[in-house]
Amino acid sequence: MTNTVTGTGSTGSTAHMPSDVSPGIGLFDRFAGAASRFASRAWFFAFCVLLVLVWAPSYFLIGTVDTWQLIINTVTTIVTFLMVALLQNSQTRADEAVQDKLNALAGLMEVHADESPELRKATEELRRAVGLEDRESS
Repeated sequence: MTNTVTGTGSTGSTAHMPSDVSPGIGLFDRFAGAASRFASRAWFFAFCVLLVLVWAPSYFLIGTVDTWQLIINTVTTIVTFLMVALLQNSQTRADEAVQDKLNALAGLMEVHADESPELRKATEELRRAVGLEDRESS
């Protein structure tokens, strides 16, 4: 059963309720969420600082500046590349969840807007301010 709120305004959009969004999250989405939680902890930042502190004096063991710099550049580039992809996935899903909630709020307001001119005006302002979109996470 799909819970939708049919708009009666000028856009004629159908807003999906947050409960309509599939609760199933894919393997990659679960992994990206876990990686986001992992990287957002203070101890992860402390580990990164520790890595740099261990790397800095390793110059005396490696001997050449080029190799010494190549090691840290390679490690940080790979980690950055992967983290950007994972964190972008988490951010996109969070943005879509907020949009679903705004869609539902605007739709519910519109259903009851016929009863109150003030609510009708507030609904129209909400639609203009946030842009009612009809989309769902994949």
